[in-house]
Amino acid sequence: MIAILDYGSGNLRSAQRAFETSGREVVITSDYEVALNAAGLVVPGVGAFAACMDGLIKVRGDQIVRDRMAAARPTLGICVGMQILFAQGVEHGNHAGVGIWNATVEKLDAPILPHMGWNTVKAGAGSQLFKGIEEESFYFVHSYAVKQAIGAIPTFSHYGEDFLAAIEDGVIAATQFHPEKSGDAGLRLIKNWVQTL
Repeated sequence: MIAILDYGSGNLRSAQRAFETSGREVVITSDYEVALNAAGLVVPGVGAFAACMDGLIKVRGDQIVRDRMAAARPTLGICVGMQILFAQGVEHGNHAGVGIWNATVEKLDAPILPHMGWNTVKAGAGSQLFKGIEEESFYFVHSYAVKQAIGAIPTFSHYGEDFLAAIEDGVIAATQFHPEKSGDAGLRLIKNWVQTL
């Protein structure tokens, strides 16, 4: 079973439909035990960093992510659900994140923000997420991102400057783009992730 964490942020229904194309049972939940024990956990996220963190903490989502990591259970963060896994974000002031990775989510240096639309990525060597879709484009909507290489397999994209588009690091993976809005390539990425469960 795949659990999509409901903490008041994210396109839950569209994410559920996209992950169901993998053939796995998918539930939307804010229950600690269900989220902790699922084969895979998806942490979506839409909106501002601080608001997402507030919602996450209310359902003990930060603890769920840490406990799943300790138990070697896979977790996938999406968009702001990726950003809040880092140590801090600077959107509307400095805010602490979950702290899985020691980096800061910063404002992109680009002429027009948000970065909205389709963009290619440069998949990291050995990527499982991008297997078979290394040359595809994915759908982004964001103004903030991490700009340095973090984790075992970092994947970058470019909008004004290079930024971290995805990360694969043991049982924790994340994408800055929305795979559930990225057409066939996004569905393939979801299937690639599900195959690692």
